[in-house]
Amino acid sequence: MADTRKKAAALRYDAKKDAAPKVVAKGSGKIAEKILEIAKEHNIPIRDDPQLVEVLSTLDIYQEIPPELYRAVAEILAFVYRMTKKVQ
Repeated sequence: MADTRKKAAALRYDAKKDAAPKVVAKGSGKIAEKILEIAKEHNIPIRDDPQLVEVLSTLDIYQEIPPELYRAVAEILAFVYRMTKKVQ
């Protein structure tokens, strides 16, 4: 039976310090809801991508994303950049 609970993952990327974005939070159910709540409270853009969340949820906290995810995460970073430019 498939797991139908909501899942979430949060990424952080500091181009000056990090070689690649890192997973800084992940979880399902109540934890996913809390991650989304905190993101909304801090006006952090949220993108719904269940397939990417599935992959990110297999990584350890503070683990840099592997090269095979660079393209997918680059698309998210571009989305975040566009969203934050609209807000400013």
